[in-house]
This record gives sequence, structure tokens and C-alpha cells, in this order.
Amino acid sequence: MNVQRYEGNGRMSKAVVHNGIIYLCGQVGNTEGDIKKQTSETLEKVDNLLEQHGSDKNHILSTVIHLKDIGLFSEMNEVWDNWVQDGAEPARTCVEAKLASEKLLVEVTVIAAVK
Repeated sequence: MNVQRYEGNGRMSKAVVHNGIIYLCGQVGNTEGDIKKQTSETLEKVDNLLEQHGSDKNHILSTVIHLKDIGLFSEMNEVWDNWVQDGAEPARTCVEAKLASEKLLVEVTVIAAVK
């Protein structure tokens, strides 16, 4: 069983690839800025990591979005809806959660297929 782990830090890996599936750890944007800015930065990181590991947003299978405050749902979705392409929408869960830093507003975890 071949499991490839990338950018491990002793606690976690940024990406793990197994059987043609890429698992990304939770991605966050800069802790400065509103929900739209943080969501844009987060999705940019997702794009970059997927590209590094042979995939793209059109191959995302599933995503979990953690919001500091579920009241930010509509604003986050404005950015999300402009990012995701019609016909390539992943299965998605969005929940309110206490995040690792008080300044973080959103964290996105992704599972994608390798192209």
C-alpha cells in the first residue's frame, strides 16, 4: 500500500496521496481580513496544493468548511460560488466551529481525485 505524505511537520502533512486520492489538511487564509478575503485566500491555497499534487478544483470529491460563525455562511458562499465551476460541485459540508486562532473565520478541508 503506497501512501505518500507531503510537507509533514511532525504533527500532520499538508497533503497525503493514496490510491489516486489527494487528502488536504485544513487550509486557512491570512488571519487578517473579512470572510470574503479569508475565503479567497484559502481557496487559492487549495488550488495551489491540488496543482502541486496532480489535481484541480474540478476533481474535488468532498469538502468540509468550518466557519467561526455560521452567520458568515452567505458571504463565504459568494466567494465559493464564484470559485466552483458548474458541473464540478463537490459533496460539501459546512459547519460552525471554534477554529485554532481567534482571528480565523474559515477553514476548508478537501478530498480530491488525481487527474
